[in-house]
Amino acid sequence: KQVGNHDIYHSPDDFYALYVDCRANRGDWWWGGMHARDAKLTKKNSGLNPMPAEHRVMDTVKWVIDKYKIDPERVYLSGNSMGGSGTLGIGLRNGDVFAAIKANVPAGIEHASERMGFTHKSLINYADPPITINYSAQNDGWSSGHDRFVKAMNDRRYPLYFYWGPFGHANNHARIMKVNDLINSFDWLSIRKNEAYVAFSNASCNDKLPWPDNRSDKSSGQVNAFFRWKIISDEANKITLSLHLISPTNLKTDFSIPEEAAADISIRRIQNMKVAPEDTLNWHYGESKGKVKAGPWGLITIPKLAISAKPKTLTIGK
Repeated sequence: KQVGNHDIYHSPDDFYALYVDCRANRGDWWWGGMHARDAKLTKKNSGLNPMPAEHRVMDTVKWVIDKYKIDPERVYLSGNSMGGSGTLGIGLRNGDVFAAIKANVPAGIEHASERMGFTHKSLINYADPPITINYSAQNDGWSSGHDRFVKAMNDRRYPLYFYWGPFGHANNHARIMKVNDLINSFDWLSIRKNEAYVAFSNASCNDKLPWPDNRSDKSSGQVNAFFRWKIISDEANKITLSLHLISPTNLKTDFSIPEEAAADISIRRIQNMKVAPEDTLNWHYGESKGKVKAGPWGLITIPKLAISAKPKTLTIGK
């Protein structure tokens, strides 16, 4: 029985929308991607290099941005099922185009894993990926491998808000919200590509994933759902932002929001401060302070910061 109005496919009234439909090209309809149920397709399309269909998608998106004078800092990608797989596989790789992406019950994580090099032992330097929203159901056969996907995103300090529950391969928010009411709690359409953002990893408040061995579990869960940030200033010699947990006053949910949680904090898409690998920077966070050495490609990560509902200012500078 269908519940709701398939609103995963609807864009906000004040947005332009480009719908890319694959059904006329059955032989190429996985966006050049792949999935675990088709070994031949996976073998054909695996690897780091995008397939022709992916290039066509990105060429079309860029043409529309130019033709219709779309704000290039506010371009977003979303998809359901196979479109969710394409959203992850194409969207994550193109952080220089998309501000944020949202995947609803993606039909496989293989596309994203291959294009982002998640199966490689060495890290690969792509543009900072877009903020990523993903919700999948443990009782959906297409959701296999999400344990590997979440781990890869976490280990690479990529930005992920992940929600799950036993809602099957649902294609509308009304049905999913009955199982996990957090799926629309993060305002992903407010993200701008020309603003720094925070990626949270190793958070103490994350729920235990049901993948791979407990997929009959009926509980719902989340990764990073309660963290928020605000960029205060982004200058040539420092960046200042505030961190907080969303409060029960501002988010009505069946989940218990912690009073405090710890997480590693990585700053991506910094606009003005140039940071090279191995640079040493100073940081101040409330009453705490310290030094941090930038990682590969100048990524700044400060481990185990305590975050509460009361906003606290973090300043990082040279």
